[in-house]
Amino acid sequence: MIANMQRQSRLGAPRLTTCRAHSKRLEGDEPPAKCPRLSEAPSDGGLLPSPQPPTLHSTAPQHQGPTCIGNYLLLPAGDRENVARALNLHTGEELQCKVFPLKHYQKKIQPYIHLPWHRNITGIVEIIQGESKAYVFFEKEFGDMHSYVRSCKRLGEEEAAKLFKQIISAVFHCHQSSIVLGDLKLRKFVFSDKERTQLRLESLEDAHIMKGEDDALSDKHGCPAYVSPEILNSTGTYSGRSADVWSLGVMLFTLLVGRYPFHDSDPSSLFSKIRRGQFCIPDHVSPKARCLIRSLLRKEPSERLTTDEILLHPWFEAAMQPSFADQDLTNTDQLVPEAPQNCDELESFFC
Repeated sequence: MIANMQRQSRLGAPRLTTCRAHSKRLEGDEPPAKCPRLSEAPSDGGLLPSPQPPTLHSTAPQHQGPTCIGNYLLLPAGDRENVARALNLHTGEELQCKVFPLKHYQKKIQPYIHLPWHRNITGIVEIIQGESKAYVFFEKEFGDMHSYVRSCKRLGEEEAAKLFKQIISAVFHCHQSSIVLGDLKLRKFVFSDKERTQLRLESLEDAHIMKGEDDALSDKHGCPAYVSPEILNSTGTYSGRSADVWSLGVMLFTLLVGRYPFHDSDPSSLFSKIRRGQFCIPDHVSPKARCLIRSLLRKEPSERLTTDEILLHPWFEAAMQPSFADQDLTNTDQLVPEAPQNCDELESFFC
């Protein structure tokens, strides 16, 4: 039986409590017609097709625009493949829906089931099974960290410390529960509130469930900007937890500086820089933050801090002190320059 998550009142607690996953089965994947409330909507009104991969049966109809699945109206969610906004037709509550092939979805959601509840990790709200697809519902998010940092250029250290501590807390909980995240990056952390003060890890589909303390991995999948030197150099296995910590170092550097520590439009040049492990931290970054960054971005995996050690680093406390003031953010030579014309290409390359 799939484990379920029953929601508490939003007024009492904004997160989920752990219990069992509610799973329904439909007679078919798609309703016989569009939801009547939006049946008048034009097909070219900016709406995406029903959030699902290309049909396996060439004779199946393609449903454009909003569709109803169970008690939910599925709406477009930007350009994210197989992801939709889900509006509960009875309560008006908005959730996020991910669509998986039915025969694969249990493997995809296994890390969610394996993990005990944590306030900084997304949990499953509901699952609806169709004949060939599974619709997995999660809580609504309010934007991701990658987009937020890009819009801010870079974060002040007090705000960065508050958000990064939540990121570390989530990753520590995963590592403690024998979960290695692998493809770890800023885009996987989303805001739980409109004020953008609470973060949670949004995607566990690519996570690895380890056996005990053995975290040896051979998987080379990941975002080039966040990949660790040992993944590039190793022909065998590497420590998954240590590789995650390297990615955390890239994330912290990006939060405070506004760019990646290793960046190049040419993949081979980028990988050479990562293998060398040499990077420069701008002068505006405080000494304690510089210390933490260098403790994470070490070429030798065994020399990196573990996630529980990161949580104890003095930078978090120092950044919260009233006397701790960031340098003037109006100094333009410390900000990220305007993106070049080929920004879209670089953006897709760097995840």
